[in-house]
Amino acid sequence: MTATTELAARLEQVVPAGQLCGDTAERETFAIYGRAPEVIARPHSAEEVAEVVKFAIVEKLGVLACGSRSKLEMGLPPQRYDIALDMKGLKAIAHYDAKDLTLSVDAGMELRELENRLAAERQFLPLAVPCFETSTIGGAVASGIDSSLRQQYGTSRDFLIGAEFVDGAGKLCKSGGRVVKNVTGYDLHKLLIGSLGTLAAITRLNFRTFPLPETHAGFLASFRNTEQALGFYGELQRSGLPLSDVELLAPDISGHLVDVLQKGTGGAPPELARDGWNLYAAFEGNEAIVKRMTSELQRRSQAAGAKYGEALDAGVDANLGGLLREAFDWLRWASPAAVILRFALPDLGGDGLIEILEMASECQVPSAFLFRARQVGYLTLLGEGVKAGEELNVRKLVERISKVVAKKDGSASLLHAPFALRQSDLERGKGRGDFAMMNRVKQSFDPNNVFGPGRFLGGI
Repeated sequence: MTATTELAARLEQVVPAGQLCGDTAERETFAIYGRAPEVIARPHSAEEVAEVVKFAIVEKLGVLACGSRSKLEMGLPPQRYDIALDMKGLKAIAHYDAKDLTLSVDAGMELRELENRLAAERQFLPLAVPCFETSTIGGAVASGIDSSLRQQYGTSRDFLIGAEFVDGAGKLCKSGGRVVKNVTGYDLHKLLIGSLGTLAAITRLNFRTFPLPETHAGFLASFRNTEQALGFYGELQRSGLPLSDVELLAPDISGHLVDVLQKGTGGAPPELARDGWNLYAAFEGNEAIVKRMTSELQRRSQAAGAKYGEALDAGVDANLGGLLREAFDWLRWASPAAVILRFALPDLGGDGLIEILEMASECQVPSAFLFRARQVGYLTLLGEGVKAGEELNVRKLVERISKVVAKKDGSASLLHAPFALRQSDLERGKGRGDFAMMNRVKQSFDPNNVFGPGRFLGGI
């Protein structure tokens, strides 16, 4: 009897056999950097999740809750990974009050299905995250990945009002509530955001929903040089204009985006300069607001020295905006050893950004920058992974940028990287000033160290 068969047989004590899978090929689809679970468990309720966790505690096993598995490699490989909890069996809307703008939804529901359900009531949830067509709501929250609508609506931290989860003692827990004014355990559930499944198994999430805008539009401006582009980007960030998205694309990333668009059915808009800086802004509301915003952006971009600045055709806007939402996905496959470093600075237009740009230009690995809303930047290194010294160059650059960002009171994290580079997360995490506090949070939620041990930054 193999280890997988034996574990599956013991798990039948708490989960029906039909909800367990030990097939080798299927287990590989849950692998993290080549490390696959021994068994996949597919619970249909929060109570079944709790029973699996209690079983794992007794057996001293490692457990990780998974959704669509599109972002599993955002963290380190877990030290123990015996049971993968496939949460897609929990996919009901437990409560939805359209008049109150409140929603309670199971963690396994896919974002596309949830969007369609809310649209029937002319409402939506502003979680425009990459891998949108397959991502689950629980995975979007646990990964903490950026939404392209964060400029206007913020992150999930701003509209997540409660959660239900199984903690590391196997207990069913609740934090927050279904209504905005409920403050019981108000901030506890927000620790789950970006935790990569290392604190608990999320079973249900409560949100504040938003009215669906009447219409929306996109604007594209192109610039000849870095100074003009960064100046206009900074101006829009400070302007207070009701923009739902602002994306600034450096020349290298503009070229990649053109290639991706040209491979699609819609093609690339001719105004999208392959060799220049491009700024995309999206806005929404009624027809009057959209018209006024278009005029305002045309005026401002012209004053900033743009060589082009116009509203986009609706079809082109949908295509371009959708691909920018999916930037994380197509950037990580842009080269055999792509590295995506996310950094946030209090002032993305300040000296820190210039220093980061200069450091990247000195590195002997091709790089591309994407600057997103609310002072967030993405640096993508497009190495081939085979050139002598290339891995060392990348490692040194990531370390240098992380130090610059830390000095500016910002934060940096690797969203995607080859396994060898991921090992540097161990030391980088341990060197952070909040490492001890993160350890205490882990111990509070997961005293038995059952959820993805070692998977979080610093090996937590």
